[in-house]
Amino acid sequence: MTILVTGGLGYIGSHTVVELLNNDFEVVIVDDLSNSERFILNNIQEITGKKPVFYPFDLRRKELLAQVFDAHQIDGCINFAASKAVGESQLKPVDYYENNLFSLINILQEFKTREISNFIFSSSCTVYGQADVMPIDENAPLKMPESVYGKTKQMGEQILIDFAKAYHRKISVLRYFNPIGAHPSGKLGELPIGVPDNLVPYVMQTAAGIREKLSIWGDNYPTQDGTAVRDYIYVVDLAKAHVAALKKLIEDTSAEAVVDTYNLGTGKGSSVLEVVKAFEKANNVEVPYKICSRREGDITIAYANPEKAERELNWKSETSLEESLRTVWEWQKYLNARNS
Repeated sequence: MTILVTGGLGYIGSHTVVELLNNDFEVVIVDDLSNSERFILNNIQEITGKKPVFYPFDLRRKELLAQVFDAHQIDGCINFAASKAVGESQLKPVDYYENNLFSLINILQEFKTREISNFIFSSSCTVYGQADVMPIDENAPLKMPESVYGKTKQMGEQILIDFAKAYHRKISVLRYFNPIGAHPSGKLGELPIGVPDNLVPYVMQTAAGIREKLSIWGDNYPTQDGTAVRDYIYVVDLAKAHVAALKKLIEDTSAEAVVDTYNLGTGKGSSVLEVVKAFEKANNVEVPYKICSRREGDITIAYANPEKAERELNWKSETSLEESLRTVWEWQKYLNARNS
């Protein structure tokens, strides 16, 4: 079977492509390289011994997307293509709405026209806002996200629900918590453009001397050590969940519309300071940091109840926080060697 992976050279996308190839799927990647690098394609081939088909263009180019569907018998899609920086989304809201939603709609137009099913959407736990109950399960009420990025994910989910009902298609919505880590080979990992927006890449760059100090935004939250708590899931575990969700969609031969939603996390919350200390312990390095005022819009605590994914997908996160953070440092060492 041939799977279209949009944003397939990005952080989560590239790891998922590896898992798809390891499970004998054919893969076609579309990626505009706005948040990725072309060398990742070669690294995927080095890891798997297989080279995916690659098209470098923006999914808003409807005519180019149609050509991909003309050239390949696409059996499903995993859609990672989206601008994802929370802070930037507040500064460039129209750009985020256009890129994240128009690209999704263009893919769905091809699915509608060609009567294709099996669509997996890369969503986010930001759709819950600050949930009232921990851990967060899929029945928790959705709240208006603080960021434009989060709003595009929530809107994308609604578009997919309406699409599935109208055209009787099968869709999985995967709500990630906080992906971290790198491939055990050290050849795939997160490549932030400019100053990192997420905690772990900033920790990594601070330990490497690229950044002077890590800024910890607030130490007066009502948590064990005063810093915010999140659910950090290893990116390879996360990638394997996509393959499990895809197989479930393919195996469902009923004609009924399906929209399955899954929270993907570890089921355990870790504070910012716990992550910093775990990184230092795992890699025997120091991460200098400073305490700053809270950032507007940051929630206090969020961690997943992953029982539905465990039950229905036969999937669970298996990698410890320290082991995940050890792979991050291996990735940084690879980048250092590559750039030297």
